[in-house]
Amino acid sequence: MEIFSFMIIVIYMLLPSLKFSTASDSVSLTQSISEGKTLVSKGGVFELGFFSPGNSTKRYLGIWYKNIPIDRVVWVANRENPINDSSGILTFSRTGNLELRQNNTVVWSATYQKQSTNPVAELLDSGNLVVRNDGEVDPELYLWQSFDYPSDTLLPGMKLGWNLQTGLEMKITSWKSPNDPSPGDLSWGLKLYNYPDFYLMKGTEKYSRTGPWNGLQFSGMKNIFSNQLLEFIYVSRNDPMFTSNMVEIFYSYTVKNSSVNVRVKINGSSVQTLVWIDEEQEWVLYSTSPADYCDTYAVCGAFGYCTITGSPLCRCIEGFRPKSSQDWSANDWSQGCVQNKSLNCKDDEFVKYAGLKVPETSRTWMDTNTDLEGCRSICLNNCSCMAFTNSDIRGGGSGCVIWFGDLIDIKRFETGGQDLYIRMTSSESEQHGHNKSVTINIVAAIAAVTLLLSICVLVICRVRRNIADKENIERQLEDVDLPLFDLLTITTATNKFSPNNKIGQGGFGSVYKGKLADGQEIAVKRLSSSSGQGITEFITEVKLIAKLQHRNLVKLLGCCIKGQEKLLVYEYMVNGSLDSSIFDQKNSKILDWPLRFQIIFGIARGLLYLHQDSRLRIIHRDLKASNVLLDEKLNPKISDFGMARAFGGDQTEGNTNRVVGTYGYMAPEYAVDGLFSIKSDVFSFGILLLEIICGNKNRALCHGSQTLNLVGYAWTLWKERNALLLVDSSIKNSCVIPEVLRCIHVSLLCVQQYPEDRPTMTSVIQMLGSEMDLVEPKEPGFFPKRNSDEGNLRTNVNRMSSDNQLSITSLNGR
Repeated sequence: MEIFSFMIIVIYMLLPSLKFSTASDSVSLTQSISEGKTLVSKGGVFELGFFSPGNSTKRYLGIWYKNIPIDRVVWVANRENPINDSSGILTFSRTGNLELRQNNTVVWSATYQKQSTNPVAELLDSGNLVVRNDGEVDPELYLWQSFDYPSDTLLPGMKLGWNLQTGLEMKITSWKSPNDPSPGDLSWGLKLYNYPDFYLMKGTEKYSRTGPWNGLQFSGMKNIFSNQLLEFIYVSRNDPMFTSNMVEIFYSYTVKNSSVNVRVKINGSSVQTLVWIDEEQEWVLYSTSPADYCDTYAVCGAFGYCTITGSPLCRCIEGFRPKSSQDWSANDWSQGCVQNKSLNCKDDEFVKYAGLKVPETSRTWMDTNTDLEGCRSICLNNCSCMAFTNSDIRGGGSGCVIWFGDLIDIKRFETGGQDLYIRMTSSESEQHGHNKSVTINIVAAIAAVTLLLSICVLVICRVRRNIADKENIERQLEDVDLPLFDLLTITTATNKFSPNNKIGQGGFGSVYKGKLADGQEIAVKRLSSSSGQGITEFITEVKLIAKLQHRNLVKLLGCCIKGQEKLLVYEYMVNGSLDSSIFDQKNSKILDWPLRFQIIFGIARGLLYLHQDSRLRIIHRDLKASNVLLDEKLNPKISDFGMARAFGGDQTEGNTNRVVGTYGYMAPEYAVDGLFSIKSDVFSFGILLLEIICGNKNRALCHGSQTLNLVGYAWTLWKERNALLLVDSSIKNSCVIPEVLRCIHVSLLCVQQYPEDRPTMTSVIQMLGSEMDLVEPKEPGFFPKRNSDEGNLRTNVNRMSSDNQLSITSLNGR
């Protein structure tokens, strides 16, 4: 009994130290952290201890969010040197260095720049593990801090950049895999050029670039200074506050609402800003970089610029032309552009280009004390100088930065960006100043396209007049300069239209995969004699699609007509139709949000080409998910022009007694009164946009006591300020909230009841690609389904409303 009482007393006496070792925020010279013990920051935000990532059995010392259950680790000490058992211990050496040991072997250690006296390691609520001398008067005078050695995460208050005194680089690097935190191929850090710039690197290759800091923001990012969630900090040698005592160049950020958990993390092939939503127990994607395809490094080559709303994406700076016209036509822009006329140095001028992400800065010179006019003079007197601008655009601009050699990795914005002055010959400068070259190009393009489409109209009229005379059909098709395949070639390629080769079915008939004798894969559309698409529609499709060449329109390779057989031969699309991807629960996971966003833009560009890039407007009249095909790179291509109508001059609408198309995508005025226009195509695009976001077809969905189609459901959620409930559960972890909300907003503008309220495709692309203010949508033109449809589709809406609880109160779309 006495022994038992003695043990109770001993345990009672040890309780304070036991509690200290498992719940303290610091460890002193005489203490240690081993398996089963942790440090917890004072506010209970972060925890330090040993962990095993994913399915690994290896042990690492790390820091993680204490109250977040998933994707919680933010820092790893021994990334490249794991511990194989539970013998790890964090302690101080005899000389005061913080060390991680396995048995008697040092696995990791912290190196100090100053001498330590009675050091203490403390975990702060910021997630920073710091070592300081106990009793130090200045609480922020650290001997060492984990914030100087990031892993894959940049927390608020961490720095991304360089300590110029010690040569220490602070960058974040991806994990090799979820089971292995050792450094992967992807890293984000600062290049110390004369005009410093941040790069996302894949190994030693440049993958993406933010653009240099211009005093307000990174040149290649849109309006981050107006961010409602974060505040950004950048300290550099060209900052007015820079002094000789300053030894760092860095970027950092803070959170305006300290109760919100935010992290910047390298994830997959991008840098993502993530926000933790307690109600959903999920990390929600707030922003990502690269944001779009134009953020890919040097995608347009030298002297080319990329604009995500353009078609094609890459264009040459005015005064320049593609280095290889053939490659440029094939959408290979990597060789870039060359000047129309060689520079002679003496008579050169500078032309101002606005709204740009300035070129990469590896070959630059900068002087913060030179104004813009002085900058121009310096650049003009140096024949190697190709461009210049202010290094700081605040307050009207100050400082000077000049570029030498090729100008690479330029992006153009609809809004935002900055000015760049580019060197060219005086004659080119004059043409640019008076927009002569632009005018000539526009006139030539209009004349060529007008002539082309006029020929199409004449040919179509001729076909209609001679439709009864089938002997003239082949002759008319020959006028289009389109290959005519013989029936034997097609039947051989498709194995006699074998069911095993069948890849699609529609009201028009069937689609078969085939392979020609030379190995080229094709898709053959075989029109059914019972389909509504007869010889007139067949000729229409041939004529229109043969003449309309665009990267977002499917390419017609040829056709065949023999007896009752009417065959169209297309390029084969490896990834099939869009509906087979977004409406299939398994396949939909392949299309994350960045891919869907690019698909949306591609469809919009293709439709804009049909509506506006020629004097003859072409209205598709049957735009839907099954009529959008995806190539090997998942680029979208609009197909099936059998129902299309072409207009000349300023005509934008027409009417018909024969309504064709697909219910669910038809605009109300077309379905009811047979009135169609470019705005009826816009309506169809709005439906398709919603379907891409939601992963559901525009059909009966249950919402409360109502039975609505997808448009009605979207409109109801929009009014309830719960628009994010629409997002497909398979993309909720990859979606960028501002982009998704903007897309939903645009889709509702497209499906408004009255055509005059709907935007044009030009406006749609501008709205999708910028941060311009959008008007509030009016009530859409949707058709509630009957209750008899409700049972079959209740599971769809239940899945959408229960599995996809993606919301963030401060960011709901209105």
